[in-house]
Amino acid sequence: MVTAAEPGQGTLGVERFLADGFALRQHLADYLAIDAAELERRLPTSTAELAALHPGAFELEQAGRFYEDTVGTAHLLELAAWHLGSADYIADTLRLQQSFAQGHVLDFGGGIGSHALAAAALPQVERVWFVDLNPHNRACVEARAARLGLAAKLSCHRDLQDGRLPQRFDTLVCLDVLEHLPDPAGQLELFAERLSPAGTALLNWYFFKGHRGEYPFHLDDPVLVERFFRTLQSRFLEVFHPFLITTRAYRLA
Repeated sequence: MVTAAEPGQGTLGVERFLADGFALRQHLADYLAIDAAELERRLPTSTAELAALHPGAFELEQAGRFYEDTVGTAHLLELAAWHLGSADYIADTLRLQQSFAQGHVLDFGGGIGSHALAAAALPQVERVWFVDLNPHNRACVEARAARLGLAAKLSCHRDLQDGRLPQRFDTLVCLDVLEHLPDPAGQLELFAERLSPAGTALLNWYFFKGHRGEYPFHLDDPVLVERFFRTLQSRFLEVFHPFLITTRAYRLA
C-alpha cells in the first residue's frame, strides 16, 4: 500500500533506524495487509517458515527460482525479523555505508530496503539502484521509498541486465546475499566490472548452513567458497574501517 510521503522524515540516520527501523513494522504490515498483532505473531517464526519452504538438496542453479518465485512474501518477514532483532549490528553497517556511499549506489539483493533507503537519504548520493530478484521485495521497497519521500532518488530493478542501470557504480552494497548465490565468485567478477575505478564495495558473506541446519539456503560447498576467496583476493583490495562487524570495504585491486 503506497500512501503520501510521511511528514518529518528528513535524513534516515542511524538513530531513526534504531528507533523504528525506518517505520519498518508499519510499512510491512500495510504491504502485507495484516494488522500489527498478526505481524508480531509471524515475525518470530519467519526464519523457520522460510527454511521450511526450501526443498532440501537442489541444484545450485535453482537458487534464483527459489528466491524469485517460491518464497513469496516469506522472505520479507524473515528479513524484517533479522533487521529488527539485530538492530545494533545493522546500525553499524549503516554507519559504515554513511562513511563510503556517494554518487550512484547499487544495493544488490537489497531485501527489505534498510540500506537502500538510508543511502537515498544521504546528500552525497545521487541515486540508489535497488536490485532484487524477489518481486515482493521490490514492490515493498518501492512503496517504502514513496512513503519516506525518497521515490525520486531510488528505483527498483530485477537484475543487473536492466538497461536503465548505469554501467558503473560509485558505491556497491551487497550484504547477506553472496552466500545465497550459486556462483559467488562469478558475482564478484561482475561487481569488479561494474564498480567505478575509484568506487567502494561493501560486502559480507556467511557460507554456513547453521549449527542445526537452520539456514539450508546458504551455500557452503568448500570448492566454491575457496574459489570465492581466491577471486576476492585477486580482484579487490580491502579498505580499513573501524567498525567491528563482518561487513568489509573494498576497492578494485
